Amino acid sequence: MSYSNVKSEQPTSSAPIPRAHLLKFIIPSLIGVLLFLVPFQVGDTINIGMGLMADSLQALLGSALPAIAVVVLCLSVVATIYAKLANPSWAKKGMLHEMFHVGPVWLAMRVLGALFAVMTYFQFGPEFVTASFTGGVMLNDLAPVLLTFFFFAALLLPFLVEFGFMEFIGSMVRKPFRVIFNLPGRSAIDATASWMGSGTVGVLITTQQYEQGFYNRREASVIATNFSVVSIAFALLVTSFVDINHLFVQFYFTVVVSGLIAAVIVPRLPPLSRKSNDYYEPVGCQLSEERTEKVGLFRYSLIQATNRAAGAPGPRELARLALLNVMDIFLGLLPLVFAIGTVALILAEFTPLFTWLSYPMVPVLELLRIPEAEAAAPATLVGFADMFLPAVLATNIESELTRFVIACLSLTQLIYMSEIGALLLKSKIPIKLWELVAIFLLRTAITLPIIAFMAHTFFF
Repeated sequence: MSYSNVKSEQPTSSAPIPRAHLLKFIIPSLIGVLLFLVPFQVGDTINIGMGLMADSLQALLGSALPAIAVVVLCLSVVATIYAKLANPSWAKKGMLHEMFHVGPVWLAMRVLGALFAVMTYFQFGPEFVTASFTGGVMLNDLAPVLLTFFFFAALLLPFLVEFGFMEFIGSMVRKPFRVIFNLPGRSAIDATASWMGSGTVGVLITTQQYEQGFYNRREASVIATNFSVVSIAFALLVTSFVDINHLFVQFYFTVVVSGLIAAVIVPRLPPLSRKSNDYYEPVGCQLSEERTEKVGLFRYSLIQATNRAAGAPGPRELARLALLNVMDIFLGLLPLVFAIGTVALILAEFTPLFTWLSYPMVPVLELLRIPEAEAAAPATLVGFADMFLPAVLATNIESELTRFVIACLSLTQLIYMSEIGALLLKSKIPIKLWELVAIFLLRTAITLPIIAFMAHTFFF
């Protein structure tokens, strides 16, 4: 998912920055900031501009969205099979070729996703697929959100990443991000977009930046698995669901602190520490963060940003590539999310798998002095299937401290297969399923003691 491969030029003199380049940087970037990074209070909820647009479209289409999702999923299968069998000229090269000429595993995933959606929509087949808390969650709750959210994200993301804002912020905060996280400064945008908007937006930005050559393999893997935090809006939903709204400030402070500590530690451990520093081969490295002249930091950052804006694609090219990205998300990503998410929910709801896996967590929780350890143990691992499942399990727990710990943990684990995990497996970022499992367990092992300590020491 890339919009351009324009390499940022280096400043060559202290000559005045052209006014046209400056405006081309400021105006689109300001629009991007307002759409993705500025939270708004709307009634009792906090949202971002793009989220408000997605919510409005969701309200407009309403009950038609599950049917639209079924059509999209079936269209993905039909188009993929047609492209593979007929090999039409439009699918022989470029993004359309990558979109439809997929391997047998990905084709099977698309077929499975479409089959699950059709079965759930028309309510036929095994109950474990069509139940309201498995296929029903994916089709009626998650798919409508993804359709509207990804639609606007793919269309509007160029305002944030194509006109120099990434270069400007990346240059400004390069040193602290290199020292603390060993990452480019531009990754600060991923974290901010995730916190203010959605973890999926953060992953979309990371994927795009990797494919454009601005992140190497290690950096893209680290950013996608450690900075794709859920939005404030979702955090409010979780606290409301587990009945700890009155502790939201303490809750979110705990999530941020434990999440930042994990973001410092996890990338320095395998499997992320073993990722290579190679860049995406078709484009190579397109990033230079070295200061080549003795100019002030702000001016250097501004020159980097305006050079990027000057080379940005025109409106027609941006529109064409944005449309292709919407197609890629709808026809390539959505079936994968639906297939993996449904299977994960089936395993969580209809099998004792997560209960069995969570047995070792009981003594750990008891050691951390967490009440109702046996009831809480499955909630510490079931988040790998879907981030909202721990909150569902926590509603049956009486201890407010335990509900607080589970809710915080569910937001700091980050890797969940119903959305983020599927998105990462679909992307070109070289990360495998077993690595996602390992990162999930590492984040759990690191953040759980921190959350328990903060809960006991400061809040309960």
